[in-house]
Amino acid sequence: MNQKSKLLTIKLVHTLIWLFFVAVIFYILYAGISDNISAYTWIGIGLIIMEGLVLLVFKMFCPLTLLARNYSDSKKENFDIFLPNWLAKHNKLIFTTIFAGGVVIVIIRTILNNNPS
Repeated sequence: MNQKSKLLTIKLVHTLIWLFFVAVIFYILYAGISDNISAYTWIGIGLIIMEGLVLLVFKMFCPLTLLARNYSDSKKENFDIFLPNWLAKHNKLIFTTIFAGGVVIVIIRTILNNNPS
């Protein structure tokens, strides 16, 4: 496999993983807004927290980004993923904000639903 093929494979895998985590984040937000909180909501929150811990360990870089650096010297934000450059650049801020909002709603709903009044 040549370098372009390896980078293409990393970009594809990275994009699929990104799509999975974005779906989980929006599921958490949906569960909170619709007051349809289940074990899956909490599993989703746990998955996103684990993803955050991985990013912390790798100094706020996805391990796939670091791997892709072996096959490209591009300075673009989206060299390692099939996203528009602006979204790749602001990805963490955008989706951390949405995730945090979803978690706040889930926690508030959980407290309100468990409060015997």
